[in-house]
Amino acid sequence: MTEFLFGPQLSSSHTLFRFWSPRHPTIQLQIEGEAPRDMEATGDGWHRCAVEGSRSGTRYSFVLPDGLSVPDPASRHQPRDVHGPSEVVDLDAVQRRVTDWMGRPVEELVFYELHVGTYTEEGTFLAVIDRLDHLRDLGVTALQLMPISDFPGTRGWGYDGVLPYAPESSYGRPEDLMALIDAAHERGLSIFLDVVYNHFGPDGNYLPAYAPIFTEHHQTPWGNGINYDDQGSKPVREFVIENALYWVRDFGFDGLRLDAVHAIKDDSGEHLLSELSRRVCAAAGGRHVHLIVENEDNNSELLARSADGKVPHFTAQWNDDIHHVLHIAATGETFGYYKDYAEDLPAKTGRALAEGFVFQGEMMEYRGETRGKPSADLPPTAFISFIQNHDQIGNRALGDRMIGSHPKAALQAIAATYLLAPQLPMLFMGEEWGAPEPFPFFCDFNEDLNEKVRQGRRRELSRLPGFDADDLPDPTAEETFRKAKLDWSRLSGMEAADMLAFYRHLLTLRRERIMPLLRDAGGGRFQVDGHGLAVTWRLGGKHLQLCANLSAEAATVPALPSGDILYQLGNIDGGKAQPWSLVWSLSHG
Repeated sequence: MTEFLFGPQLSSSHTLFRFWSPRHPTIQLQIEGEAPRDMEATGDGWHRCAVEGSRSGTRYSFVLPDGLSVPDPASRHQPRDVHGPSEVVDLDAVQRRVTDWMGRPVEELVFYELHVGTYTEEGTFLAVIDRLDHLRDLGVTALQLMPISDFPGTRGWGYDGVLPYAPESSYGRPEDLMALIDAAHERGLSIFLDVVYNHFGPDGNYLPAYAPIFTEHHQTPWGNGINYDDQGSKPVREFVIENALYWVRDFGFDGLRLDAVHAIKDDSGEHLLSELSRRVCAAAGGRHVHLIVENEDNNSELLARSADGKVPHFTAQWNDDIHHVLHIAATGETFGYYKDYAEDLPAKTGRALAEGFVFQGEMMEYRGETRGKPSADLPPTAFISFIQNHDQIGNRALGDRMIGSHPKAALQAIAATYLLAPQLPMLFMGEEWGAPEPFPFFCDFNEDLNEKVRQGRRRELSRLPGFDADDLPDPTAEETFRKAKLDWSRLSGMEAADMLAFYRHLLTLRRERIMPLLRDAGGGRFQVDGHGLAVTWRLGGKHLQLCANLSAEAATVPALPSGDILYQLGNIDGGKAQPWSLVWSLSHG
């Protein structure tokens, strides 16, 4: 078990409680059912207290001089939610069945994003275990859990967490999460965690009451930035970096997805992202541990490889550009940021598939500034592609999925495009059988914040074409949350079974024919002819080629398929392609 500055440390005779509160000279430790104890001030804002006989299961809080009781910021478990006492948890006592798991190399990753609370009816870590065989048989190799840091209430996306070391208590105990990770590894599945280091949620965040957690030196969409470079920032940085180490080393996660890293502001000599990646990679030892970023700025420098092809910092980035071009192709939607991708769509689609980013320094009208940096020299495995994820569904007014209103042929064409391309694919839960359940935004704050969320969502989404505020589901209502739960009984239906077979077939082709070549994958090149598109990648000594017409009109493809045909959808004959047609082929260099 890692020795951390933050959180309780257990020994055979006592538990050492530690609390960083530079804003208060005195702090008391309150163990539930006992009288408060004075903590010893040890300098630099630290307070400590060793309690004989205290062990796993002890519930405690810290009492500030004004009488306010606060949970441990590094609490391992919050049995009564974020405003209640913390609980000591002995993670060393958990017996693992898999002790020799080394993870998966990047070329083997096929991601599956899921929200624990809506993935099953039970909405728990243990209930996810019951669905792992389904994911393994589908061809998924890596689960991607949406954030689980404890948030207020019993329902939420997880991006408003306030206690980053405590798994969300409505999902189960920390031991349950460890059981899920162990069960995933038993089945050969890697498991990743989405973490949020750019802000804290507004309900239950007590840190500002005793520590300089924020700084006016930087501004973010959520207000003052987290203090990574101002006075008193060293323990704040350590608090976050230890959290990353905690998930990877103590729980055994195979990697982290870092939310919105463009909003992590830091003018230090070594940026927080660099220090975090350096220390996590060092802690991983020989395990395959991957760090993934979400980066609205499309800063390709974060993904740079060394001269020998190794990854010094971040393995891959979620690539919204690929989503946007494929979404427009299938739906015809051009509002908001989609407008910047709609013009000359086939060429932008080709560039996203061949080079990663569509915008590599060009002006983007929606942002009012240039976006991105050159990415063509990066391997395709530096990008994670998808046609659905929590953001792209949940930030729609109704949280609706494409399956409910667009032709199946179009959806299958864009699915066959991204699942067989050399980028790393990521499915969103239920996509594989055409789940119709929406995934709207939902939360469970206090009533004052709930009302602000309701009004804010109406203002934000009222800009969408054809949107009526009366249609917006109440994001704070339990019914909104419950409607997002997947209905697994649909798998018994013929339509769902057909879609599932389609996805399984594509992922089998990827595993057997494409995945073995991805270790030596290079960038691609593309051609367009009207709606027709051809993209070619060099994979070691072979060429992978896509010839496609991703439109509802007949088109001419600019190149003919060469080599062995891996997969064909629709009809392409003599260069003439019917709507929603494509051919994947593989040839020797």
